[in-house]
Amino acid sequence: MLSTEDIQAIWLTIKLASVVTLLLLIIGTPVAWWLARSRTWWKAPVAAVVALPLVLPPSVLGFYLLLAMGPQGPLGKLTQAAGLGSLPFTFWGLVLASVIYSLPFMVQPLLTAFESVGERPLEVAATLRASPLDTFFSVVLPMAWPGFLTAAMLTFAHTVGEFGVVLMIGGNVPGQTRVASVQIYDHVEALEYSEAHTLAAVMLLFSFVVLLALYVWRAQANRGHSHG
Repeated sequence: MLSTEDIQAIWLTIKLASVVTLLLLIIGTPVAWWLARSRTWWKAPVAAVVALPLVLPPSVLGFYLLLAMGPQGPLGKLTQAAGLGSLPFTFWGLVLASVIYSLPFMVQPLLTAFESVGERPLEVAATLRASPLDTFFSVVLPMAWPGFLTAAMLTFAHTVGEFGVVLMIGGNVPGQTRVASVQIYDHVEALEYSEAHTLAAVMLLFSFVVLLALYVWRAQANRGHSHG
């Protein structure tokens, strides 16, 4: 059975993943659109920076984020000057770190979806004198919505499974930063293997259900596309 601490950690994990997914939908959409449309020489460096968390060890990213958010770091000085205090070992510090760590899981599916729209629909919209904003919301968004769903599901699932970065930035504060992955680590450290197994099984089942839903939905969408 799950303990009160386990359930608290699960709810905190869901809250963190929901906030991060929402923020990344707002941040990742213009980034992916710019990457899909831009032809400038610095598109490649920006794309590399966005994809960096995919290949960077979480401990490395967490370490540098901790330095940046610390009292002497540029972000730490900024948040303290703004009266927000220090971000490390707080929920919002976790949110900021997770946004950076999960950024490629939002941007890459959106980038693929935007590129698949192609030039022709945009040219037709331009001949009808649609503004760029109208074209995006009336043409691009309806055509790219499967990419949004995929990006949101992957971002949510990836944030749920974070460990290295959240431990480095959030530490282990019950009710504030102790997410499910850290709670499992605590159980193992305390040799509570039965409790660790129960919570790990819940997380495993959750990840499986998310991926299954994604693949089933993709298969149905592809069938609908081919029949259409």
